[in-house]
Amino acid sequence: MKILALGAHPDDIEIFMFGTLAAYAALGAELTFAIATDGAKGGKGDPAALAKARREEATEAAGPLGVTPRFLDFPDGALVADAALIGALKALIGEVGSDLAITHAPNDYHGDHRALSDGVRIAASFAVPVLHADTLGGTGFSPTHYVDVFAHWDIKAKAIRAHRSQDPERFVGGARTQNEFRAGQCNGAPGALAEAFRFEPVFPFADIRELLPPARRSGR
Repeated sequence: MKILALGAHPDDIEIFMFGTLAAYAALGAELTFAIATDGAKGGKGDPAALAKARREEATEAAGPLGVTPRFLDFPDGALVADAALIGALKALIGEVGSDLAITHAPNDYHGDHRALSDGVRIAASFAVPVLHADTLGGTGFSPTHYVDVFAHWDIKAKAIRAHRSQDPERFVGGARTQNEFRAGQCNGAPGALAEAFRFEPVFPFADIRELLPPARRSGR
């Protein structure tokens, strides 16, 4: 199985979907990470230096899953679902030949997230089903699917912490709280952790349940 994960900024994949991607990696799936912007506005100081640092952080974070991220290098804070972005995404989707693409929700908090979501939706067309990750804090998000990430929390937290330029502990804590809430929402056992997603069926992709990692059996 081939999974394509797309984030707008260098730490988005880690915050919103890394536990699920670790679960896929444990099953032997082939993972591709793509980061749309250069991350140059994610902090103070020289933008070029920050973009370089964030590229290195993203590479470090993905390393334990055997992935080297691809960087599309669109300007941070100015992403739009225009012909340039859609063309780049179509080329990437065609090259990777993934079974499933995972990206931001269309109503997430950041304009770059929303633009990437729109671009992926258009670029995916008949090529691949698109799964939308949870929003920041779960705002305005109604999940249709959940993935058990309890066994992969440590590697997710480590990946978030690799983004040292971003004050990562705030995201580690927020992600943990959100994953605990989502686990309870889907009737998980005490102490369970889950990442939430939403799938909107679009012809010819009606059902993606067989593409998702299985949950742990009770008692394990």
